[in-house]
Amino acid sequence: MGVAATIASEKSLTAALAGETPVTKVAFDISPEGRYIEGQVVVTPTRLLITSDDCVIREITLAACRDFKTTTMVGSGCLETTVDGVPTRLVRFNMRLLPYYSNLVKYLNKVTAGETAPYFEEIKEKTCPRCGLVYPDESQICPKCINKAQLVKRLLSLAKPHAWMILGTMVLFWISTGARLISPQLTRLLIDEGIGNGNTDKVVFYVLLMSLVLLFNHGLAVARGLLTTVLGSRLGQDLRNMVYGKLQALSLNYISKHKTGDLMNRVTNDTSNIQSFVQNQAATFINDSLVFIGIVAILMANHWKLALLVLAPAPLVMFIMARMRATFRTMYHRQWHFFDRVNSLLQDILSGMRVVKTFGQEKREVARFTAYSKDFADITARNETLFNTFFPFIGFLMGAGNFLVLYFGGRLVLGYEMSKGELIQFTQYAGMIWGPLQFFTFIPRWFTQTMTSAERVFTVIDEEPDVKDLPNARRHEIKGAVKFENVTFGYRSYEPVLHNINVDVQPGEMIGLVGHSGAGKSTFINLVCRFYDPDEGRVLVDGVDLRTVLQSDIRSQIGVVLQEPFLFSGTIYENIVYSKPDATPEEVIRAAKIANAHDFIMKFRDGYDTKVGERGQRLSGGERQRISIARAILHNPRILILDEATASVDTDTEQQIQEALGRLVKNRTTFAIAHRLSTLRNATRLLVLDKGCIAEEGTHEELYAKGGIYRRLVDAQMELFKMRETEIAGQRNGAHNGKPA
Repeated sequence: MGVAATIASEKSLTAALAGETPVTKVAFDISPEGRYIEGQVVVTPTRLLITSDDCVIREITLAACRDFKTTTMVGSGCLETTVDGVPTRLVRFNMRLLPYYSNLVKYLNKVTAGETAPYFEEIKEKTCPRCGLVYPDESQICPKCINKAQLVKRLLSLAKPHAWMILGTMVLFWISTGARLISPQLTRLLIDEGIGNGNTDKVVFYVLLMSLVLLFNHGLAVARGLLTTVLGSRLGQDLRNMVYGKLQALSLNYISKHKTGDLMNRVTNDTSNIQSFVQNQAATFINDSLVFIGIVAILMANHWKLALLVLAPAPLVMFIMARMRATFRTMYHRQWHFFDRVNSLLQDILSGMRVVKTFGQEKREVARFTAYSKDFADITARNETLFNTFFPFIGFLMGAGNFLVLYFGGRLVLGYEMSKGELIQFTQYAGMIWGPLQFFTFIPRWFTQTMTSAERVFTVIDEEPDVKDLPNARRHEIKGAVKFENVTFGYRSYEPVLHNINVDVQPGEMIGLVGHSGAGKSTFINLVCRFYDPDEGRVLVDGVDLRTVLQSDIRSQIGVVLQEPFLFSGTIYENIVYSKPDATPEEVIRAAKIANAHDFIMKFRDGYDTKVGERGQRLSGGERQRISIARAILHNPRILILDEATASVDTDTEQQIQEALGRLVKNRTTFAIAHRLSTLRNATRLLVLDKGCIAEEGTHEELYAKGGIYRRLVDAQMELFKMRETEIAGQRNGAHNGKPA
């Protein structure tokens, strides 16, 4: 290995550093033989030290190293470099450490290339500031430290705009509670003063009075129900709007990391659970709490000893419920996780139904959905079995005090210490207290369900977009100049997709992006649109850093035509006008004519009012593409992006699309990705991307003459084209000779 790398046994790290301050330390946990060990890679300004048990086992001079890199194996990764021209494997590590080593490699390659690297970028995992637990699944809420009181406070804050409606509901609750507490008093008077004394007039009076109180109570219940329904529906609407609005504001990075079904559940099911709790359970809880407090006060005032018998089981019930709370939360989290899986699978299958039927995989998809559905049904059944066993038991415990009241109260009546009416009144109040207590036993279930939904909803609401406008972001009218300055970017910062890209594009130029799949073409386009921000370097438009311009201003001046055009369910007219909602019918028709779409649109019976179906499935690929081009033309962008715009259409359709694109690109800065390299002959320049770097740059003729990557791509495509022509000719000859083609 030469003098640059030496083995240093039994030498402590402190002694080896010899006064040098480490730049960083990165742990590794696998030995070269695959055993678990504890060690560190320690980097100083001039050396790299590998330690284990605080002893330096290898020391390498950075000046002798080149080309640091990480390689991945099955379940582990390696840090490798070239030392004095010899490829050298330094350490192995668990894959969870890959982000740290990827950042280390970026730093070391800069240093060994002679660049100034005054800092080392550490990986910052999103962790709970209270307990240090890493947030799960890109969440911003710690499941261990979740503050339910804080969640309730946030939910109540959403109700502030409806304060008068809430106050009206509370007033109705108070009146209703008072009316309910009067009924047992009337029963006592009926028995003691009416029936007990044989006074028919008082019997009639108290029966009528009880009927009026009951009617009044029902009227209050109807009014209260109407108010809580309206309140719940408005709160649900506010929540749905907040979650959906936040999803629209979040970056593509967040959306791509979550399943569609999961995000749909946040907007629909979770907000509905919260609405249901506010509308039903919370309203009943408030009412029953008031009734409970009133009854306890009356029972204690009438006979405190019997009242204690009624309440005797309550402490035991509360203790059991407290012990079960964490179990309930875990159960619901698992149940909703499976529900999200079922929803995501269903959305996936329905979206790809054409592919399913094309390959005859209906039975397979039914089996797959059945398996997912069974998992969801099983966990739901287990949860419901526990609930339906546990809560009746709790109900029995709470009702046990009633038997004691009947026994001891009966003895008091027999001893003439209590009248019959007072005992019946007491038992009625005791019976009324069981209703709220029994309802309270279900509150943990509903509350847990609601808090879980609130947690999921607020996780979205609290999420910060990766790409956001600066406080002083400004508007900018784009002229069309685009410049990449030393741009490096990866969807994960430690795994770059583009490396040190430098490109200067003048207004009106057409830039063709060429390269193998995964070379970074679409990533290049994503940065132009500012769907992501570079990890290093800058993207400038007309000399202005994109990060200083309002995102809405950028997107309003960029048009995109995709390989697979997306059409919304609606009419052709609605899809074209989507890019400019205030466009006139004349403008829409003009755009359609430029896009070579007007003629085929007019062949439909309903013309521009023709329904395109979900994702435009009622139209052919070429028709969808031309409608998307018309949409881009109507948008009138200053920068145009063509992403494989003719990759999936036949030759005749391609010619019509090319004519439309030829009109569209005039006087606009255009970036075009195309698999059919012949479509890029008219490009001002071609950029050939290879492994995230610009490998070649020039016109079609220049690059073809150069004989590099571009020429190999063109030759390979020409060879493929010839093979297809030969195959088609063979099929025609076979058909002409009467043979099966």
